[in-house]
Amino acid sequence: MTLTLDAPVVASDVSFDSLRARLTGSVHTPDEPEYDALVSPWNLAVPMRPAAVVAVRTAEDVAEAVRFAGAHGFTAGVQATGHGAERSLAGHLLVMTRGLDEVTVHPEGWARVGAGVKWSQLVPVAAAYGLAGVNGSTTDVGIVGYTTGGGVGPLARTYGINADRVRAFEVVTGDGVFRRVTPTEYPDLYFALRGGKGAAGIVTALEFDLIHMPTFYGGAVYFDGADAAEVIDRWRGWADDLPEQGTTSFVIFQLPPLPEIPPPLAGRMSLGIRFLWTGEPEEGARLLNQIRAVAPVILDDANLRPYTEIDHVHADPVDPMPVVDPAILLNGFPAEAAEKLLAVAGYGSGSPQVLVEVRHLGGAYAREGAHPSAFSHRAAKFSVLTVAMAADEEMAAGGLAHADQVFTALADWDTGGVWPNFGIPHDAVSARRCYDEATLARLREVTATYDPQGVLQAGAYTRA
Repeated sequence: MTLTLDAPVVASDVSFDSLRARLTGSVHTPDEPEYDALVSPWNLAVPMRPAAVVAVRTAEDVAEAVRFAGAHGFTAGVQATGHGAERSLAGHLLVMTRGLDEVTVHPEGWARVGAGVKWSQLVPVAAAYGLAGVNGSTTDVGIVGYTTGGGVGPLARTYGINADRVRAFEVVTGDGVFRRVTPTEYPDLYFALRGGKGAAGIVTALEFDLIHMPTFYGGAVYFDGADAAEVIDRWRGWADDLPEQGTTSFVIFQLPPLPEIPPPLAGRMSLGIRFLWTGEPEEGARLLNQIRAVAPVILDDANLRPYTEIDHVHADPVDPMPVVDPAILLNGFPAEAAEKLLAVAGYGSGSPQVLVEVRHLGGAYAREGAHPSAFSHRAAKFSVLTVAMAADEEMAAGGLAHADQVFTALADWDTGGVWPNFGIPHDAVSARRCYDEATLARLREVTATYDPQGVLQAGAYTRA
């Protein structure tokens, strides 16, 4: 029997009855009605067609699935929310962890969550105690996938990455063994799971520290796209001068004229300046007023907010859609870089991108945590993300071709790297962008130790 990653095998090729008998969860093959809904990721442009999907309910279910895969010569992939979907990472047996939905917040300042939990499920529970997690730009993403990729969000300059806040992982490694991983228990796995995505194992639960933050000052201030050059020129120096209490980014939006889009932003190019301030609100307002004064504001959504309104900062979409979204990291963003970016993606450029985002880094992001991790990009000063619609192959190709133009324009400042969450490592080329050589060598050692048969599909790039 030959298995490929491009098309599922039919149910008659292999029997999953023995696996079904050992699970509290369920197994679904392509001929069953539940299959398509389970394998569909958030990014609808990424088809996932494993031989079967295992909807797990316990950590033991995960172990049974991994052991079954190993015994039958299969590869195993994992998916929770599908935001990090990459076709080649599905494996032949896709482990769906949405059923691992435990959420426990300890008032003294830490949380335990199952692998299927999104930030949106944790935020309100933590907020009841005045606590918050170092979450991503949208609370619609899964906590585990975000954290294993590093975890860079709108608090990055103040509180760093979420991977540095992890107390413990519970994980099933490629040999089918369940392990609890801490800085002192399996320290090699602890290193690899913080930044190494799923190469070292399938995480079933995560324990991590929270921060005290009942409120914040922030949101976004929007300008007409025609004023982008002037506003971004001021933003560059302003962002560099910000204390670590502030994290900021800008986004060039081209949003469709839909009812759910705020009228000032619908059907036009706009520029949003995102801002999150963790200090005194009055100081945050004073600082953001320096940007507000540059050009006419078309929409002002920045204010003192409860932490439950954290999604207002980036205002990312939550509904599944087909997109292409490549990214790069920069070592600087001088005036020349801004001019070149706007020439290909700014007002009047004909850019097809729905958004082009530049995040300002540094501060706590740049400092290694108490324990070294596989996250390899502390020295980056900015990140750049492009997102284009990909409703069909032609549209996807056009979006990617234009993204290449954007990245070529910024080539003089490109570090050559990319965050694992923005450039999922699925082959040798992408792995070299996600990790430096020393880190990649350590990841190879870990996968060789804990996945000697090469069962975990996400670990394939470390063996390339």
